[in-house]
Amino acid sequence: MATQSNLPTRTMTNDSDDEAIPEEDNSQVTRLFSERLRAWKHACGYLEDYVTSTEKMQHAHGKEYEKVLKSVSKPLKEGEHFDQQLGGIAGLFDNIRSNTQGISNNHYETAKTLKGSVLPIFERLHTEIKNKTKELTKGAGKGSKAVEKARNTTQKHIELLGQHTASFDSTGGSLKADQDPYILQRGVLHRLNKQVIEENNNRNDLISVQNNFAAFEEHIVQTIQSGLNQFYQTVTKQEELTKANYGDIIGVAQRIPPGFEWQSFVKRNAETLIDPNAPARSVGSIAFPNQNHKATQPLIAGSLDRKGTALKKFNTGYYVISPSKYLHQFKTDDDFASDPTPEISLYLPDCMVGSVDGVKFNIKGKDASKSSIGSKLSMSHEYAFKAHTAQDAAAWHQVISQAAGRTTSETPSSTPSSPITDRKTGSEEASVASPTSPTAPGEGTAMPAGEKPPVVMEGYQAPAPGEKST
Repeated sequence: MATQSNLPTRTMTNDSDDEAIPEEDNSQVTRLFSERLRAWKHACGYLEDYVTSTEKMQHAHGKEYEKVLKSVSKPLKEGEHFDQQLGGIAGLFDNIRSNTQGISNNHYETAKTLKGSVLPIFERLHTEIKNKTKELTKGAGKGSKAVEKARNTTQKHIELLGQHTASFDSTGGSLKADQDPYILQRGVLHRLNKQVIEENNNRNDLISVQNNFAAFEEHIVQTIQSGLNQFYQTVTKQEELTKANYGDIIGVAQRIPPGFEWQSFVKRNAETLIDPNAPARSVGSIAFPNQNHKATQPLIAGSLDRKGTALKKFNTGYYVISPSKYLHQFKTDDDFASDPTPEISLYLPDCMVGSVDGVKFNIKGKDASKSSIGSKLSMSHEYAFKAHTAQDAAAWHQVISQAAGRTTSETPSSTPSSPITDRKTGSEEASVASPTSPTAPGEGTAMPAGEKPPVVMEGYQAPAPGEKST
């Protein structure tokens, strides 16, 4: 068997400017192979017609033999898939046409042998090619449709991100929780990850199809050679002229290298076939619109403990304060395992924030998350938080205080009689007081969101897009 040639084809890179929705269409590869299988199927059908017509010709002698010539007189369907030079499948059919013209006499016994022994070889080969076509359609063809569907989903969410990042700039960051560009950006990454998985799975399927095609085509050529060899052994029983004509046919067929047509096919379609050595796509190398927009970058993010409402135990969660002034709670910072939908979303301008007591601080407000049932009608709830260190608590409290609507000097362990200052109006609900907000070590007075780099608690490093936080 001939060694499979390398496939010079399209290549996909891992550059950082890789597009989220590539322009290439892998379905072209599937269609190309479908056409090629159809060409082989018709070639096999030509041989079946040829043997059948030859068998009929044995009964009607020279006059009926003209029908045999007509069975192969038409050009091969999808003939552009075969090398037109001598030494290939197209040249074999040209040789059959010329030798068939010279045959004049045949016998009935030859027709019987052709029908019972030679014809079934090509019929089985025809069935194998049809089954290969069905396998291609159900495998790589189905995968191409899955890739197209995943890309459409990603594109819709990228457009949604673009819409609400524009709204963020025009409205000064006043958005609903489910419109927060930070959430939408994470949603894009989630769907993009699913898209890349579908793309890589389809790509692997297509590479497997390419690799199998070389061996399958060698099998086709060898089967044709085997069938024509039996055909030759049958007709050589006829008179010397018939033997000489068919001997020339089998001689041409046997001289076709098993990989001759495949290598020519690869050379002609180098720009369409896939290079199996090209690297697979990854989310980290893909860029999309508004990926690094300031509205998508957290002001502070990391893990905090929050006291539960039922068991009154502190449970650890992943928390983020976005530039839209929402405090979001997630189970994890993993964007890929599940859709990153907040479990709790507090709009800080509508919340009241207490002072820090060591590592603890409280926030009172309504849950504005989409998952909260009846969140618009729900009453305010006081959430008790606990940081891992006092420095972490001070850093969180500083960012929260900048965005909060009201602050109070009340600590988590104090009574609710402390004065409350409305930061929106400057009025006091109780006695006049000047609540203090601890700041993280080494940091000055907090500035409004968007006017300084995000505050990140000590020891925490914000994850890069598509990368899990540690």
